[in-house]
Amino acid sequence: MIEPELTEMIVVPDSKMDLFICVQNVDYSNNTYDTKVINSKKEEQFTKYARVEAIVNYDKLGVMYYEKVLRVEKDGKYGLIDLKGKEILKPEYSWVEALKGVENSIIIKKEDKIGLCDINGSIIIKPEYSKILGIDSNYKNGYIVQNSQNKFGIIDFNKQDILETKYEDIQPITGNNIYIVKENGIIKAINKQQETLVENKFDVAKQINDTNIVCTKGEKYGIINTNSQQKIEPEYDYLEYIFEDKYIAKKGDKYGIINIEGQIILPFEYENIVYRKEADFLEATVQNNENTQVLNNKFEKKLEGIINEVNIEKGYLRIRVQDEYKYYNFKFEEKNAQDILKQNTLFLSKKDGKYGFVNKDGNVVVDYIYDDATEQNKHGFAAVKKDGKWGAIDKDAKQVANNLYELKNNIIIDFIGRWHIGEDVNAYYYTDK
Repeated sequence: MIEPELTEMIVVPDSKMDLFICVQNVDYSNNTYDTKVINSKKEEQFTKYARVEAIVNYDKLGVMYYEKVLRVEKDGKYGLIDLKGKEILKPEYSWVEALKGVENSIIIKKEDKIGLCDINGSIIIKPEYSKILGIDSNYKNGYIVQNSQNKFGIIDFNKQDILETKYEDIQPITGNNIYIVKENGIIKAINKQQETLVENKFDVAKQINDTNIVCTKGEKYGIINTNSQQKIEPEYDYLEYIFEDKYIAKKGDKYGIINIEGQIILPFEYENIVYRKEADFLEATVQNNENTQVLNNKFEKKLEGIINEVNIEKGYLRIRVQDEYKYYNFKFEEKNAQDILKQNTLFLSKKDGKYGFVNKDGNVVVDYIYDDATEQNKHGFAAVKKDGKWGAIDKDAKQVANNLYELKNNIIIDFIGRWHIGEDVNAYYYTDK
């Protein structure tokens, strides 16, 4: 659609839209650049603005994404348009950017004060504050604001004041309408009515579930409830609530599972434990073992291998067990690739230590000649490795990149035609170099 030209960078703000932002004429010494927005016909878009840019944000895992709005500049001021070019926030601000780590939240700045709007351009917080933080990644939980007197309060997404802007500090955590504040030098948990529930019993709150607060005292983790009862003494190196009354706990360099009574549910013998909330299972690793144990919510081991993918949307996990890729649903029932990857035309198969591909009926369409290979991706291409070099085949099993690349430093192997994904997966670019 767009061949490599004298363009510094091309940004695709939405992969489903025919819209490309080209960054040009970059002057690194003066930190200046121009932008041009075009479609696949190379027709220029949104020309009434001096500059149009995608707005970068990051999800809770630190993965970069673009907001579904664009920052525009006109006469030295900034505003917002949607991806179709409709102006949703007039360019009258000195700066506009995403509130990092929080969805549907755009910082707006006027002179030295900041406020907030949503991605529809509706003003949530007027630009009257020196700092705005998300309580967490979910915008519905509200925002911590700091005024010019360095006092903190909380405003929710519906523009309502939840906590008066009078506190010395507010920790970015909430649950069950409980907030952690510092007032007159004392750290305490309060409710929405600003009544004190717990005070001077912990340093930092980490999680709030129901009436229990995972918190630290000094360097150690414990649990205290909103009746000021110490449920778990601060003696652990890490605690994380997972479900029911269960917690991931760490003592020394080993992880286990305990309940709210402090009873050991899973012994402290793991290098790490991660709870996959959306899939409702745990991943546990043991020292000097490259495999991961997959445990159900009863803490029973169901699988063991190297997990390659957990697909929440389609409800499956892909795990490598003794050099063989297997698929399971979240009930740990084994499935054929054909049952899971219904849009694919080719399916990875292994025989006598070599890889090939079969069709949906199980008939061999690519002989077992490859040393390694990947499943067909969403673009219709599969990566194949032979004699130490990677290439690709298309959905019709035709070679489109004939074993051209060593890719020794690539974390992920993936192709679109002859183009392979670059070494820096965070940059997410494809190249034929």
